[in-house]
Amino acid sequence: MIRIAQLGLVLAAAALWGASRMTWVNVTSFDGLGQPRTAELSGGSWSTALVPLAVLLLATAVAALAVRGWPLRVLAVIAAITSAGMAYLAITLWVMRDVGVRASHLADVPVADLVGTQRHYWGAVITVVAAVVTLTCAALLLRSAGKEGSGAARYARRGGLSPDKAENAMSERQLWDELDEGRDPTNTDKGR
Repeated sequence: MIRIAQLGLVLAAAALWGASRMTWVNVTSFDGLGQPRTAELSGGSWSTALVPLAVLLLATAVAALAVRGWPLRVLAVIAAITSAGMAYLAITLWVMRDVGVRASHLADVPVADLVGTQRHYWGAVITVVAAVVTLTCAALLLRSAGKEGSGAARYARRGGLSPDKAENAMSERQLWDELDEGRDPTNTDKGR
């Protein structure tokens, strides 16, 4: 499950990067001296957090390789919070009544010269899809962290012991000490 979550996080990061390159808003202005001018605002210009969030998703995917247990839960929470931020950035484009003032500011156009704006929703749609994928991956990471036992439990499963008995019987350090002394820690005979 962790590998699937990692792949999903990488795909979501790539989708965010793609959305940051797409045009989100066109700004048309006319200063009265020449022809009307149209400026395109990309997703990275409209929502400057898209690229850093994509980098955060990649870092989360890589970090999931190295951690287990509660650190994996922390990564899952970070991914879920990132998902909420991504959805917020996309939805604000849809619900904002007038994008003109913000668009004119981002395009360095005086509001008095503003003729019109046009929204392009595909970048925001891709961002929402990436947010849903990220939230799903966060749930997978959280589920994996809950199922993942300690090193002693994993080793005991290989040796035929039930994980709860192994947790009570020996710590991971004790397992290594037994191995260092040449004894089989999975041997349940009392007369070792």
